[in-house]
Amino acid sequence: MEKVKLGSQGAVVSRLGLGCMGMSEFYGDRNDTESAATLLRALDLGITFLDTADVYGMGDNEELVGRTIKPRRDEVFLATKFGNLRKPEDPAFWEVSGRPEYVKRAFDASLQRLGLDYVDLYYQHRVDPNVPIEETVGAMAELVQAGKVKYLGLSEANPETIRRAHKVHPITALQTEYSLWERDVEEQILPTVRELGIGFVAYSPLGRGFLTGAIKDTSRLDASDARVSRYPRFSGENLDKNLLLVQKLEDLAAKKGVKASQLAIAWVLAQGNDIVPIPGTKRRKYLDENAASAQIEFTATELAEIEAAVPKGAVAGDRYNATGMKTINR
Repeated sequence: MEKVKLGSQGAVVSRLGLGCMGMSEFYGDRNDTESAATLLRALDLGITFLDTADVYGMGDNEELVGRTIKPRRDEVFLATKFGNLRKPEDPAFWEVSGRPEYVKRAFDASLQRLGLDYVDLYYQHRVDPNVPIEETVGAMAELVQAGKVKYLGLSEANPETIRRAHKVHPITALQTEYSLWERDVEEQILPTVRELGIGFVAYSPLGRGFLTGAIKDTSRLDASDARVSRYPRFSGENLDKNLLLVQKLEDLAAKKGVKASQLAIAWVLAQGNDIVPIPGTKRRKYLDENAASAQIEFTATELAEIEAAVPKGAVAGDRYNATGMKTINR
């Protein structure tokens, strides 16, 4: 797997990363044994950029990732996040905090769960509108100064917030959703991070699995699967309209002799070497398929065909429910 620079602060990561969220929560049943095997397989394939967060599985995901990679820590570029608060006793509770004192507590808790000495990249998972970004990033910068964190990142921040944060301490990466079915970042976000020398990490490059073509009917998803309740694009008329787009993508993939999922990831990769997608999976089979996407190249004609099949703005529905939409682009 090729290595690329992430931002302009010295970070180097695998061209493709691995999102670990679904190993512990949100997308159906978990299988820690297979997930651990998938993590190790990723390292064997050269996919060494791993992404977790304290909120995934309410800490379980960090524990899983940490104990699995510990014997091979030197191979890994590990990212985790803070900022979303949940309560095990109240699954519906969800708040955002960027308070400086909380930053330090959250990091210490993450490091303990991971069982490691440091984190390569530490993100603010969601921006707290009630705390100046300068205060939050100032507290994050102290972790860098203490040698506990190498690089800082933001997630789902708007251009103004990014600029203000970057003045306090260099931001290495912005992580935001980006795929053929979510392209809002192209208007202002990508130009801003490119101007500032900040790398872009694309989460959900497969549209939470929708662009694989495997989800034709959400009634087959587990009742606990967040796609049933949190994402309007998976329901009602939105689902019907979006399935038509996926069918076009599947047709183009068949024409090229690849899977729809591989075509979708390769399209994100084709948008620039400063963009690093982190498709998530908890199974080695799909990891291998995703890794092969890095070898796919497109002609100008093929890119035009993909654009025509799934044009910007064609996807029906918001990417989060009303509550989730309030936490992004802050």
